[in-house]
Amino acid sequence: MEKKISSYASNQGKLYFFNFSPWRMMQIESFFYAPNNQKFICKTLEEALQKGLDEVSNIFIYGIIAFPELEKFAKEKSMTVYRIEDAFIRSVALGSGFAKPYSLSIDSRGIYFDPSKTSDLEYLLENYEFSLELLERAKKVRTEVVSSKFSKYNHLYHQEISIDKEQYDKVILVIGQVEDDMSIKFGAYGLNNSDLLEMVKAKNPKAYIIYKPHPDVLSGNRVGHIAKKIIKRCANEVQSNTSIDSCIAVSDEVHTLTSGAGFDALLRGKAVFTYGMPFYAGWGLTTDYRKCERRTRILSLDALIATTLILFPRYISPKTGNFCEVEQTLKELKEEQERYFKNKFYRFKVNVKGYILPRGRKFIRAIFRPFKLKI
Repeated sequence: MEKKISSYASNQGKLYFFNFSPWRMMQIESFFYAPNNQKFICKTLEEALQKGLDEVSNIFIYGIIAFPELEKFAKEKSMTVYRIEDAFIRSVALGSGFAKPYSLSIDSRGIYFDPSKTSDLEYLLENYEFSLELLERAKKVRTEVVSSKFSKYNHLYHQEISIDKEQYDKVILVIGQVEDDMSIKFGAYGLNNSDLLEMVKAKNPKAYIIYKPHPDVLSGNRVGHIAKKIIKRCANEVQSNTSIDSCIAVSDEVHTLTSGAGFDALLRGKAVFTYGMPFYAGWGLTTDYRKCERRTRILSLDALIATTLILFPRYISPKTGNFCEVEQTLKELKEEQERYFKNKFYRFKVNVKGYILPRGRKFIRAIFRPFKLKI
């Protein structure tokens, strides 16, 4: 179902984008469509002012990077600063491999992975009054996500993992993450992948532990490898090329710092343990190592899904690029995933793109770094 709106209010007029390179703007420009609006990529407040920034303009920053002068200007003019990040069902292939996103988080209060202050997502989770109709819709969305075996990325094959469970108390899945990712910097309180794996092993010496590295780390695009000696001591096996859905399916518990895979596990009815403070922690649905005092509400799983997958993100149709609801994105994402798995040429093309473009970008950045150009 395409969303029956021409655009969002924040897309109207003049839009100023910070921490954006041209390639990133090309990827997500569809999310900022409005008739006759104007878009400007800027590095500084001074540049934006030269391009006509005023108090009725809209400001967008990619990620959590600080722009002190810009943010001070916006506060003095009572302007909203929107922060942009990927949402929770993103694409078939990896974002680090230049796959276009099909959903975005566009947040006027903060950013969902930073628990130091309220985000739009947290505000909705704490305050929204859920109708029975919305909760019923959330149940159906959950059914579609689980039956289609969706997660944030959807390029790994599904297969049954065989474990002789009689020898162990339980099976635990430990989720690795990108260690220089902002969700780790702001939400993991100084812990890293090695810390997590060692903590889980110490608390569960008789469990069968599966460690799953982040796909961006496996691809070589990002950092986050664990030393082999720690893996050998703390994990019974490492699952690299099997989908997160398959790993969750064989597990009794999922342990994570802040990974969205914990949210995937909740959708699949698993016990989830968090050691940082991800967006889905603190609502009575997870066992949490940390506490966020602002999160006082006990939520149902349907309410968490309604907020996280229906109310909060902005979606576009993978086929048309038009605004749509989550159900249409899921339907078209499933079609694309089936094509990826069945069509060898298409899969080869996607994988080659995901390998070459990030490395080409690093090379070009190295060339232009002395000139301080953002590529």
